[in-house]
Amino acid sequence: MPTSFAPFEARVRELLSDTPEMPATVIAERVDWPGSITWFRDNVRLLRPDYRRIDPADRLVWEPGDAGQCDLWFPPKRIPLEDGTSALLPVLVIIAAHSRFITGRMVPTRKTQDLLLGSWELIQQLGRVPRRLIWDNEPGIGRGNRLTAPAVSFAGTLATKFVLVPPNDPESKGLVERRNGYFETSFMPGRTFTSPADFNDQFGDWLVRANQRIVRTIKARPIDLIDTDRAKMLPLPPVPLHLGWRERVRLGRDYYVRLDTGDYSVDPTGIGRMVDVSADLDRVRVRLDGRIVADHARVWARGATITDETHRETARLLREQFREPRTGQPVDDLARDLADYDRAFGLGGEVA
Repeated sequence: MPTSFAPFEARVRELLSDTPEMPATVIAERVDWPGSITWFRDNVRLLRPDYRRIDPADRLVWEPGDAGQCDLWFPPKRIPLEDGTSALLPVLVIIAAHSRFITGRMVPTRKTQDLLLGSWELIQQLGRVPRRLIWDNEPGIGRGNRLTAPAVSFAGTLATKFVLVPPNDPESKGLVERRNGYFETSFMPGRTFTSPADFNDQFGDWLVRANQRIVRTIKARPIDLIDTDRAKMLPLPPVPLHLGWRERVRLGRDYYVRLDTGDYSVDPTGIGRMVDVSADLDRVRVRLDGRIVADHARVWARGATITDETHRETARLLREQFREPRTGQPVDDLARDLADYDRAFGLGGEVA
């Protein structure tokens, strides 16, 4: 039996053939639909599959040692920070594709420095280097076919290869993307966190158990397959990686340096001189001629000011010294006796 939708169907099909993803509300406006939008939307939903392009996803076989799938997961809960604020923070996840062994940790930002620091920490947990590290278009790693310069250096040092794939690519990154959903349903419920460090402690403990469960698709436990995976991976480099935040700046009069969005105090005796600022995921250090003149825990709160009380006290003493007159000679010596000038010009004797 014809329905009220029947007179509009041909025009709807025409619009869908040109733009398969056009919203039903827009189609209703284009065809001047006079009735219920719910009824119209239900009919469009039945027609839409005829016009969508099909993108089948193959099931890939991941060989031992071949790949680590990398992604950022954003837990749907704000994490308390040092200044009393809270934030949604990224968790870097790397899964060894053959064994499905999961590693992960929360990082302060999505910036290149923090992503590579986190990647190195997780690779060290694996104990070996996957031959390929598969990412989607994460700006801190690269876009399209172009990697960031630090990512190129990182891959070269590890002798591995970054592979950038389009978003929502189930063939290449489906393993890690499905694990992100698994974290939200199996790790997050009922949990509270006091800090990023507390999150990482809880997440790390939970991953130990998660890697002992049987994965349905491979009918095995990741913990039982990881040694096979490692055996085909690349060895860790023999020298430490030169990673993290690094900058050389002149220490200003206010004796603070900026790292990301935070300001960290430095020994004020270095004011006016060039200092080297470095940071990893946990510490911020400043060196003057190779000597450490600041060492702070890294603060994840945005726009924070971190002060070492020793630096504050040193600044107070330096200000007091600056305000005192120079001690080379007494202040009275600055006013000379006028008789000295008389003797210098031979004007001795009494004046009549």
